[in-house]
Amino acid sequence: MNHNVSLSAPPRRTRRIVLLGLAVLGMASAMYVVRGPLMMSAPRCMAGRWHGCFDTFNGVVLMTLVALPVAVLVVWALARRRRAVGGTSAWRTSLAEVGMVHGTVPFLWLTMMPGAGAGTVPGRVSLVPLRDLVTMGPLGIVGNLLVFASLGFFAPMRFAAPASVPRILALGAGCSILVETAQYVLRLDRVSSVDDVLVNAAGAVLAALASRRWWRTTAEAPSDQPRPALAPAG
Repeated sequence: MNHNVSLSAPPRRTRRIVLLGLAVLGMASAMYVVRGPLMMSAPRCMAGRWHGCFDTFNGVVLMTLVALPVAVLVVWALARRRRAVGGTSAWRTSLAEVGMVHGTVPFLWLTMMPGAGAGTVPGRVSLVPLRDLVTMGPLGIVGNLLVFASLGFFAPMRFAAPASVPRILALGAGCSILVETAQYVLRLDRVSSVDDVLVNAAGAVLAALASRRWWRTTAEAPSDQPRPALAPAG
């Protein structure tokens, strides 16, 4: 039995190395593709200017990538704190908490960016399902799928309550309805569409299915607090 275990270890290690290499290669390829637009926004972002950085797609993407090392450090600090107090699943919990925030806030920022006629153009609503999918295009559909993808991926890893497909669907749809309502109320010169809600919720579900093997299925005590000591018998 020990011989079989020793033989299975190298293939697993090789598989992890290959997956890690593919992930690094994919990230490097993505950076190579978007290097031009990001570098155009870099001077204004580094100078802290609002216009040309925080109000543009390229600027938000650049600042998200710049903040990635900080997010990694926060994950490490939270996991270390939880392990120090004897918490379980310290790395999974910390990664899920930071991942939900770091992966969702930039997309929410992009969806809430005002258009050219913000404040003057009345709110527009499209309640006919599947009508706006044609005008979205492939890039728009992919972008809408990613809005709540991080929330759908990490939420069931952190909390047991949303760890089911119907609940993730409801979570994604509910959050999307709030965003579309805010766009309409604030008159951001955007169309509040039912198709956006459908695609956003679908993206959350697809991402949740990708993390299904790590879902938290039972409620656990908060790992960043010491557990109460048991009273002595008798």
